[in-house]
Amino acid sequence: MDRIPFGIARLDAIINGGAPPGSVVILAGDAGAGAREFLYTSGIMNALYHTDPELFDLNYGEIGDNSRVPDEIHYVSFTESQPELERELDLVFDEQLVETATDSITFKDLSSSYFQLSPVPRSWYAGHHQRLDELGGRAERTDTLEALGDYLDANAESNLVLIDSLSDLAAVIGDQLEWSDIALLVKGLRRASRAWDGLIMLLVDKEAMTDSEFGLLMSSADGTLVFEWAAGGNELDRTMVVKEFRGVLPEIEEEDIVRFETEIGDAGFDITDIRKIR
Repeated sequence: MDRIPFGIARLDAIINGGAPPGSVVILAGDAGAGAREFLYTSGIMNALYHTDPELFDLNYGEIGDNSRVPDEIHYVSFTESQPELERELDLVFDEQLVETATDSITFKDLSSSYFQLSPVPRSWYAGHHQRLDELGGRAERTDTLEALGDYLDANAESNLVLIDSLSDLAAVIGDQLEWSDIALLVKGLRRASRAWDGLIMLLVDKEAMTDSEFGLLMSSADGTLVFEWAAGGNELDRTMVVKEFRGVLPEIEEEDIVRFETEIGDAGFDITDIRKIR
């Protein structure tokens, strides 16, 4: 079976080339522990494969025999614009990588539908050129989840889709959404993803959820990668743990791998060491 590479060379090599097509993967972690950087690196490296093969080879290496790099990379955000994302990427990656890779990343900004029923002033997310009589009523506005669904229906097939983030959806839980709706959304996404045959990654802030909420979310996806700060010597180390993951976890368990030690460099997220059962 072909695999879709995460874009993290050492991880992809260990798990036979990447994630099984049709997977929905949760990236959850403590603030700054590497979940966001993992998401960014996946997008940058998969895009770099198309825009500059030599630069890709320098920063990633060879694609495995079982790997199939998706034709398109889509980045979906509920709160950020493309210029804001590119500024964030510049803080993580070497400038040349960002400039080269972003030409092959399609950015979808859902902030209009996300913020439109909130107390946030419209000029903050839609610009100052719109008039009050252009705002419309609730019935004329596209629901955020509907907008997300329409976009995925049109673009997710055989492609890599990065969604930033489920925590933003959780922030509007109350009158509009319950937490169970978020988990149900992921379950529905997992079902649809089987037909799309691509890879969808969902970023989430683990600190914003209770243990039971996180457990419900984890059981709704195909796989979960948890990013943590772990005390080591006189400094804090970043680590990554692979939780339940269809078609991937058995390979990691076979190697007796407990967790991955990680770091963030100019080429993004990287695995520096592997902790095994001794």
